[in-house]
Amino acid sequence: MLWIVDADYSDTDHAHAIVHLLDSYASDPMGGHSTLSDFVKDNLVSELAKRNTVHVILAFDEETPVGMIVSIEGFSTFACKPLLNIHDVIVHPDHRGKGIAIAMFAYIEDKARQLSCCKLTLEVLSENKAAQGLYRKCGFGSYELNPETGHALFWQKKLE
Repeated sequence: MLWIVDADYSDTDHAHAIVHLLDSYASDPMGGHSTLSDFVKDNLVSELAKRNTVHVILAFDEETPVGMIVSIEGFSTFACKPLLNIHDVIVHPDHRGKGIAIAMFAYIEDKARQLSCCKLTLEVLSENKAAQGLYRKCGFGSYELNPETGHALFWQKKLE
């Protein structure tokens, strides 16, 4: 039976699940195809716990961790309301195709509504067609203010 909960960083099973699932995602071609560093494995949960605007939900099949969403609160200046950015969506490869991601998206949408968020946002790799199909199924679409100005692009500048 599938169940979804807010992660409890003080729960060793939850802490292990967070690191295990993120490492699984990082090892996937769509996650960079490289395992997490020892530093990340050793410090991730304690660093997440310091940030009250980061929300981690875990999906379990019985006692087995099978999925996770990491989201971060932001703020929409145009709406003058909070938003929730979905930073990581992970379903363990052995458990894909079972509706776990859809259930997690329903849970995180409820959480966003409880936080009075005006919208959910996320980024997706242009070649991750499977994820794009899932996100469309969950009601997401590309961001644009109007068709004349085009779609928003997600850029980065690394500081390390």
